[in-house]
Amino acid sequence: MNKFTLAPIALAIALTGCGVSNTSTTSEVKSTVEQVQQLAATNPFSKKWGTPHEIPNFEVIKTSHYLPAFTAAIAQQKQEINSIVTNSAEPTFANTIEAIEFSGNLLDKVAGVFYNLTGAETNDDLKAIAKEVSPLLSAHSDDISLNSDLFKRIEVVYKQKENLDLTIAQQKLLEDTYVGFVRSGAKLDEAQKEKIRDLNTQLAALTLQFGDNLLAETNSFEVVIDDKTKLAGLSESVIAAAAQTAIERGHAGKWVFTTHRPSITPFLTYAKDRELRKQLYLGYTNRANNDNKFDNKKTLAKIASLRATKAQLMGYKSHAHFVLEDRVAKTPTAVYELLNKIWPAALAKAKVEVSDMQKLVDEQGGNFKIAAWDYPFYAEQIRKARYDIDEEQTRPYFALESTLKGVFDTANKLFGITVKERTDLPTYHDDVRTFEIYEADGTYIGLFLADHYVRPGKRGGAWMNSYRKQYNMNGEDVTPIIVNVLNYPRPTATQPALLTFDQASTLFHEFGHGLHGLLSDGKYRSQTGTSVPRDFVEFPSQVMENWMLQPEVLATFAKHYKTGEVIPQELVDKIQAASQFNQGFATTEYMAATLLDLNWHSLEDDKIRDTATFEKESLEQLGLISEIDPRYRSTYFAHIFSGGYSAGYYSYIWSDVFGSDAFAAFQENGLFDRKTADAFRKNILSSGGSDDALKLYRQFRGKDASIEPLLRSRGLIK
Repeated sequence: MNKFTLAPIALAIALTGCGVSNTSTTSEVKSTVEQVQQLAATNPFSKKWGTPHEIPNFEVIKTSHYLPAFTAAIAQQKQEINSIVTNSAEPTFANTIEAIEFSGNLLDKVAGVFYNLTGAETNDDLKAIAKEVSPLLSAHSDDISLNSDLFKRIEVVYKQKENLDLTIAQQKLLEDTYVGFVRSGAKLDEAQKEKIRDLNTQLAALTLQFGDNLLAETNSFEVVIDDKTKLAGLSESVIAAAAQTAIERGHAGKWVFTTHRPSITPFLTYAKDRELRKQLYLGYTNRANNDNKFDNKKTLAKIASLRATKAQLMGYKSHAHFVLEDRVAKTPTAVYELLNKIWPAALAKAKVEVSDMQKLVDEQGGNFKIAAWDYPFYAEQIRKARYDIDEEQTRPYFALESTLKGVFDTANKLFGITVKERTDLPTYHDDVRTFEIYEADGTYIGLFLADHYVRPGKRGGAWMNSYRKQYNMNGEDVTPIIVNVLNYPRPTATQPALLTFDQASTLFHEFGHGLHGLLSDGKYRSQTGTSVPRDFVEFPSQVMENWMLQPEVLATFAKHYKTGEVIPQELVDKIQAASQFNQGFATTEYMAATLLDLNWHSLEDDKIRDTATFEKESLEQLGLISEIDPRYRSTYFAHIFSGGYSAGYYSYIWSDVFGSDAFAAFQENGLFDRKTADAFRKNILSSGGSDDALKLYRQFRGKDASIEPLLRSRGLIK
């Protein structure tokens, strides 16, 4: 994911609702009216888009529209909250809790477009606006959660909860609203509230700066090669893509490799030139760690310090304790217990893998010890020798277009949904494709946007997000607009976009998130789609990945892009046999990053740490071997320092426990068993955060999730 939410500040607003610190004055109300009226006259955000399915009209939105739209939207929501606070009627669920929930539609509309674009199609102007808007949104969010008069009304309703005739979703909304305000500082004294405001403002600016620095470093680094002999080992498709990148970067006639995944991954896996592998690898692992204006070491250390300060102000030992209280895991101890069940087996397997690779190096006459930049290269050689397979054998069978069809067909067999592409809808970039999603009976569900190709204005990785979530307000059903953003290599002049098996699997993964948003069926925006605990949100997407490996699924779409030949069963068997290969490395590098995250966010004081020293000591305590780096080093660990995963990167493996156990249900009952699929849709995909996550899982599975399917799927136990 994640990929898969708005920027943290905008997300906080969407989830908690916004307010003012006190009731508005007459002049403030007049100012609000004037701002909204002015917006209506000049700004496309002020009215309905007038497009099919109310998709944002990207063709008329200008950069100059965002700041006034944000300003007016904030002012409008302040007035909406003021109406709640000044309501002379006794506080009720409807006039207080639901009223907060339903406030801020304009702000949600503006933020939904803006923050999607700052991730997928940013530029210097949008970055400048983000920096200007960030403190405004931070202050606005604080004006809600620290509003004493507003909280008093919430508290009155909350104390009556046992006597109110509420649905399960309403009970959850009441509980989440009350707890959310308390966790935001509603019960603090005025001095403490001012401190919280200051901390939030600083954190908003720092996390934004971290992301900007990382994007700049990722886009700027390149390895330019002018001697084709140095490309030995690389496939023609990879070489062609590098030539195209060279043209785009002003090095026509040469070959350019970057730290973007579609470029660096095949190079590290197949390039025979060890020095160039080292150069590119170090370029990747030293991003934002070069003591220049984009260096993130001091920025992230300050973020960790401020988070620790804020947590202790709220009465918690550490940021991790604060964050995890609101998750399925509940405590850092529970997370460490899970990780400690997996780490020893993963590290032991990784050491065996390294030993096997070192033997290969020695047999080939290499006079060196395996280093981190050698790992992918020699692991691939062993995989090819052991399973007689390499990625280049499979790539021709995973053209993007056919793989996308495979994803859609799988969803159709599971849930009965159908897909219709539209080519007449406005988009924010020519790369973007739009699809209407329908039920089997023809009922319209929502709109799905797919943005597949790597480009400079897009941050790295893959994620799902929503331009508009599904919800119901005043009897009106609002349909979702969901987007998947990825970073695949573009088609070349001679061939379509061809995916590695892992990239194809990611397509399934992200559409699993997409289904979570599209098949949502709830009333309240703060509960629909992926609005579930962070350590539960990856679970639906991880389940979806499992269908990629099934022979009957592969046979429907994995076809050679030239001949149309279905992927041979022999090759499928090899893929399955190799699926557990190198899982020691994959699990260990992930776990190392997870534990690094927990260490940064388990700090119990506000001392500013030296980033390099802190990271080195953390990894040494784990016993991490030198041949493996954590999946993310601190300076480019965007998930935790500019995303929403602080003290939460463990969520992927925690969710994978649910994902592996859930797929076991399909294995037991049939891969496309409709009863199982319907139960999964009803209790997981459609329910979102309308009830307790563990309760919903038990309703689907009939039991708690077991860790054994996860360990078996990774080959860590027999």
